[in-house]
Amino acid sequence: MPKVETFDRDIILSQATTAFHDLGYNATSMQDLVDATGLNRSSIYNSFTSKKNLFLECLKFYENKNNREISKKLLKASNGFEAIQHLFEFYIYEMTKASDDKGCLIVNCKSEMANHENTITNFLTSNQQRMLELLEDLIFQGQQDHSINKLQSASAYALYIYSSIQGFRVTGILVTEPSKLKSISKTILQTLI
Repeated sequence: MPKVETFDRDIILSQATTAFHDLGYNATSMQDLVDATGLNRSSIYNSFTSKKNLFLECLKFYENKNNREISKKLLKASNGFEAIQHLFEFYIYEMTKASDDKGCLIVNCKSEMANHENTITNFLTSNQQRMLELLEDLIFQGQQDHSINKLQSASAYALYIYSSIQGFRVTGILVTEPSKLKSISKTILQTLI
């Protein structure tokens, strides 16, 4: 008979996500995960089967949490351009809220693990595709409401903004002054007007 989990899975995922975010996948040991979650090794293996599977669940947990926050921001936008502005505001807030920011877990994962583990690469590819689709929809909306120019296609602008966000998130690891980050985002966004 399978054992029943006696812990709150979301709390454990949050704790494990913090450990992976602090150290990176490769540097996070099982002992680090035991210390972070308070679970013993056998409970971790029984519930998640492996460190890699736990990490994959943490990536999904992190993605879902960010997506909920981004959705709240986007609902406040009155046009496509403003929605993309709100997206950058969200990232600036995320980058400046803590002095020990380790960057975006997903962006960090791309640098550390893309093309090394198929399941992780598949997650990263799907995450990227979802983000590109969101950006393309927002840009298309902006082109329809005339808040974004039509010099490029919505898909070309989406790829540009996505690439810019990736670089922006990496830059934000060391550049944490809100005024500098706002200046960078303003420069990126000027392409759309």
